[in-house]
Amino acid sequence: MAEYRRYVYPFTAIIGQEELKLALILNAINPLVGGVLVRGEKGTAKSTAVRAFAALLPPLRVVAGCPCNCDPEDEVALCPFCRERLAAGEPLLPVTRPVPVVDLPVSATEDRLVGSLDFEQALRYGQRRFEPGILARANRGIIYVDEVNLLDDHLVDLLLDAAASGVNVVEREGISFAHPARFILVGTMNPEEGELRPQLLDRFGLCVPVAAVRDPAARAAITRRREAYDADPLGFTQAFAPQEEELRQRLAAARVRLAAVVVSEAAVERATELAAEAFCAGQRAEIVLVQAAWALAAWEGRDAATPADVERVAELVLYHRRREAPPPPPAQQPEEEQQEEPPEPEQPGEPEKPEAQEEQEKDEAPPPPEKGEEREEAGEEREEKEAPASPPPAAAAETVFAVGEPFPVRRLDHGRDRILRKGSGRRSRTLTPTRAGRYVRATARQGRNDLAFDATLRAAAPYQQRREKNGLAIAVAPDDIREKVREKRVGNFLLFVVDASGSMGAERRMVAAKGAVLSLLLDAYQKRDRVGLIAFKGEQAAVLLPPTNSVELAHRCLEELPTGGRTPLAAGLLQAYEVARAHLFKNPNLSPLLIIVSDGRGNVGLANGKPLEEAWRVAALIREEQRIKSLVVDVEKEGVLSFGLARRLAAALGATYFRVEDLKADVLVAAVRAITEVGG
Repeated sequence: MAEYRRYVYPFTAIIGQEELKLALILNAINPLVGGVLVRGEKGTAKSTAVRAFAALLPPLRVVAGCPCNCDPEDEVALCPFCRERLAAGEPLLPVTRPVPVVDLPVSATEDRLVGSLDFEQALRYGQRRFEPGILARANRGIIYVDEVNLLDDHLVDLLLDAAASGVNVVEREGISFAHPARFILVGTMNPEEGELRPQLLDRFGLCVPVAAVRDPAARAAITRRREAYDADPLGFTQAFAPQEEELRQRLAAARVRLAAVVVSEAAVERATELAAEAFCAGQRAEIVLVQAAWALAAWEGRDAATPADVERVAELVLYHRRREAPPPPPAQQPEEEQQEEPPEPEQPGEPEKPEAQEEQEKDEAPPPPEKGEEREEAGEEREEKEAPASPPPAAAAETVFAVGEPFPVRRLDHGRDRILRKGSGRRSRTLTPTRAGRYVRATARQGRNDLAFDATLRAAAPYQQRREKNGLAIAVAPDDIREKVREKRVGNFLLFVVDASGSMGAERRMVAAKGAVLSLLLDAYQKRDRVGLIAFKGEQAAVLLPPTNSVELAHRCLEELPTGGRTPLAAGLLQAYEVARAHLFKNPNLSPLLIIVSDGRGNVGLANGKPLEEAWRVAALIREEQRIKSLVVDVEKEGVLSFGLARRLAAALGATYFRVEDLKADVLVAAVRAITEVGG
């Protein structure tokens, strides 16, 4: 039977992607560069390049039999296993091993990453012994994470702690263990699938954006080489063996030369200047700039790193650390100028407001009241008296406003959920009845067939002196059995309920509202949420987009959404309630969140009652359904003529309330994320 062998595509056979190759080479020469993050669309040889790069690295001298790859010549950084052997008088014999390149799969568990109790040792001999995990095997090597942006948050936190300290500390299951964990992080990601947390992003020394090769001749050459490799992997690899060996020797020479390379003072000053110009946070940017320039000088066979070397590697170091300049402080303006400031002239591309829309807004706006409650009643009476006399031509008043610029989404932690839910996603943390997810605690309830060994052993320990062990170190009874309680993240259903009446056109409110909705749509895509869109204007509400996973469809509907007509608020709320209820009936695992964007001035009722009173009644109906949560965004400008109707609507719904001014401050997205924390 032929032995199966996995061949690696040669590094020197990769066409193009020169920046990616250089970033990997600099890490091979100087591990203090701190790893590399490869960002790019699918099919751009990200994973191929990383795996090929690993085959070029020179082997390591490690202690024979050590699970942590300890250096026999560095007694300070020995793991507890090696120290135990030294204390027993056993010599630490050196052996040569390839540089460990350990894959960290997205589905990895915490036990697999940091290590856990050796249960076989505990059951057979009654001893607590640590079983090392991925962090131990990757010591002095590389941890490779494909699609690193999809890694669970708790694993990211553990990875960050170990990378920052160089030590993996484990305190769990009755054991305390610490071992060296110095490794290089190499990750790949597709930005379309979501961004990384800033803490993890900054941990990567270099970042390389990659794109597909555009030259037709180069694309044809890539295809021919790939076909040749698939047809004969061994022959293809041997054909590139001389180039691979030459590169391997050059890498080894550069690593030896690195110690003799001097970093000039001018290079350090240039690194500081570039980091300051990029408004980088902290000092890691200039430190990595110097380390990368140092490695580049060694790679190119020079004795000193110069400012030119710093500039050559600057884009790799600063690409993911560059920040926008802070805004200048606002200029103080005299009060007289602020009060007498003329109205802002219309922009050339701004749609002109039709006369019918202006008349309609006048009709909809109630007169200035003297007291809060009286203002609302006066507005309702005026709407009822004047609306039948002069109904506005809705079609003539409709305007399609552009979608405002989306704003970045701020990442927040989520609470836990005590309800067992199935499904997938990345927004709300919830308990799961399956074996997927993080092990958070144990329970005496049985039925999932997911044994919690550590808790079971702890439950059995007090009774060992009275039980028959039959050759085992520990006897376990049925009452000792504990099962794991796991948690994971699931998506949500975001139902946007947008006021598209004529009042939304005032002061271009709809532009800001569309920009905020677009930002939430992008966040929903990254969190695997389902989305829907309801618009209400004129005499009724319409479901523009039923619940779907296609954010592209929602974006298209948002772009084409016209603004104009009166405000059937009650109809919009009732339509949202019906869609949310139907969704809960079909998929109870996804919690609906209604995001209502309106000024709250309902002036079209469902029947013969007062429009606002009908809206409050529908809001109370929504509030009674505890599985439906809601958020109200008030688009009314604060001032003398503000009525606070959206705030009353939020109170009737039991919803979180925000003003339109909060839309561009990331507060709305933060509120959505906080609301979608189910339980806590």
